[in-house]
Amino acid sequence: MREIVVISGKGGTGKTTLTATLAYMLGASVTVADCDVDAADMHLLLQPQSTREERFYSGDEPEIDASLCTGCGCCEEVCRFDAIHVVNGVAVLNPFLCEGCGYCARVCPVEAIAMRPCYVGLLFESQLSTEATMIHARLTPGGENSGKLVARVKKDARAAAERDGCDIVLVDGSPGIGCPVISSLSGADYVALVTEPTQSALHDLGRVVELLERFHLRAGCVLNKSDIHPAVAMRVREFLADKDIPLLAEIPYDERVLEAIRLGKTPVEHAPQAFQPLFKNILDTLLNESKEDK
Repeated sequence: MREIVVISGKGGTGKTTLTATLAYMLGASVTVADCDVDAADMHLLLQPQSTREERFYSGDEPEIDASLCTGCGCCEEVCRFDAIHVVNGVAVLNPFLCEGCGYCARVCPVEAIAMRPCYVGLLFESQLSTEATMIHARLTPGGENSGKLVARVKKDARAAAERDGCDIVLVDGSPGIGCPVISSLSGADYVALVTEPTQSALHDLGRVVELLERFHLRAGCVLNKSDIHPAVAMRVREFLADKDIPLLAEIPYDERVLEAIRLGKTPVEHAPQAFQPLFKNILDTLLNESKEDK
């Protein structure tokens, strides 16, 4: 089984559109994982039909029993995050400031505070129109521990791939270099980078390549909207050559891609004659580059 992770240094480069299109073309031979849980949107293109839904809990948060609270203020005194204040004689929690350390519960003299599992998101297993399985999740607004939710998505995706007899797990990772990205990269066999010829994208491409070097991961790059700024596109090519990262493909800007997204379709569904050869070439190149070394 091969695990291919698609990431980008910044958002808006076309990472999810590329991943969804490759997933559509691979059909039932792939298991899809959307690990961009902070801003999950691949379902907008692949239209998955949920077959399983599970609430995901990670970490603990305080729960205050107002009927027991005496308003002594012990919890307010020890909270280093300014998350608890006594209001009208009762301790009140601000969950957005709380770090879940549990110190308030330890010092409460009347045991009015208990630590409860923290609900941070929903986990889904779904079926695609291609009969492939898709594992995806949605983090709650302001939810924390997205790295742990990503790890669970990947774990379930691997299990689904083994169950379904799939040879490839295709992962849509988060943009950037933070904890969700690191969690997305765990166990990856190959990484497909998606960038565009803009100064900000080139800068962030450098950061994500540095991250891959630290983890000793093999990677290739897709240059999307390759013709919008020829000078910067040349600098992207030079950077990749200097880092010995193969340029997998260049995709020119095409408004039909935007039309497809507006319709909730992948480009190959919306305009197959225009995009089928291009994306088939990208898929073939990616699969060939990601083969394990013999």
